[in-house]
Amino acid sequence: MTLSEQMTQLGKQAKAASRQLARLSTSQKNLCLTAMADALEKSGKEIQQANAQDLGLAEKASLSAAMLDRLKLDEKRISGMARGLRDVAALPDPVGRILDERVRPNGLRLQKVSTPIGVVVIIYESRPNVTADAASLCFKSGNATILRGGKEALHSNQIIARIMVDAGRKTLSQFPEHAIQLVTTTDRDAIRELLSLTQYVDLCMPRGGEGLIRAVAECSKVPVIKHYKGVCHVFVDRDADLKMATEIVLNAKLQRPAVCNAMETLLVDKSIAPQFLSMIVPTLNEKKVEFRADSESQPFLKTGKVKPAAEQDWSTEYNDYVLNVRLVGNVREAIDHINHYGSAHSDSIVTRNEDRAKQFLAEVDSATVYWNASTRFTDGGEFGMGAEIGISTDKVGARGPMGLEELTSYKWIGYGTGQIRI
Repeated sequence: MTLSEQMTQLGKQAKAASRQLARLSTSQKNLCLTAMADALEKSGKEIQQANAQDLGLAEKASLSAAMLDRLKLDEKRISGMARGLRDVAALPDPVGRILDERVRPNGLRLQKVSTPIGVVVIIYESRPNVTADAASLCFKSGNATILRGGKEALHSNQIIARIMVDAGRKTLSQFPEHAIQLVTTTDRDAIRELLSLTQYVDLCMPRGGEGLIRAVAECSKVPVIKHYKGVCHVFVDRDADLKMATEIVLNAKLQRPAVCNAMETLLVDKSIAPQFLSMIVPTLNEKKVEFRADSESQPFLKTGKVKPAAEQDWSTEYNDYVLNVRLVGNVREAIDHINHYGSAHSDSIVTRNEDRAKQFLAEVDSATVYWNASTRFTDGGEFGMGAEIGISTDKVGARGPMGLEELTSYKWIGYGTGQIRI
């Protein structure tokens, strides 16, 4: 079977499965999700063995420590995947909601009702927990999903998908066997072939680095929800509580530097820079963070690894222990910097000044904007969505963390009593 035939078969099977999924009740879907969660936990050792294969190959390929961390599945992360499935099961069904209702003067009653999108392709890198997150959200929202993970996580992705499908089959006789499918070939042309199937595939959501997402958007013939990169900022205002600011900045950069909601650029008001930078630099040095700094901030970072910031650094997503630092004169300069160099992902201001905070929240043009909180909260689980299918930085359609509701479309239903248009 050629690559084109393989992808066409996946598409046909997914389309058929999406029709079957639409017939499942909420309780049936939740029963399957709970069984899948139980199965993942019971198969923890098996998952870790497969994951160890991926980690071994990744180390040989010289992946960075941050990328290896994204790839790793330990007991805590496997439990987190299972908890995410249970959280999704506990959420209201997004399908069948009445979004709008009106009665026309002629008596025609119209309802706008949420429906599944159909077949969703998810393309992602490194993090194998995305397999469980994406599959569970698509399943609950009535969408068949085709998953294409990175080659570095192939063994992990395969076993997670197999465990979930097997659990669904054992739990429900009507379980559509192709509701969750995984592309197992590492051939890059598979993506192009898959995303040419406009008669079967309804939407593509790529998750990963900017290069991957741009490549997908350029080759796809089906709609793509984009999130090119996460160039996230924290601005520490002159009226910030510096202890709070320290905790927020260190969390935003260090908790998991390889994820898209980690801070890449720190902006500090010049008037507090000497005091504040002296508070955070020792911890950043302990973690061997490399600074890319403007000329004004460099003297306060001299104990660390410091390089002068180049123009392209301000718009770079490092996903690593690298941090841009820039001093600004006021909130206006911070907003202008973020809107010029940012990626419209997540940005935060730390301040006790309500007027400046409101200005920042209103004028920063990003999907998620925070006041006195870490950018690391931009996450479907943290937003109470159970899990997330991705984070959109588009302005049309879904924006920010995408959960169940963002995985639905809608249709208009008309209830008449014989009305005709005159």
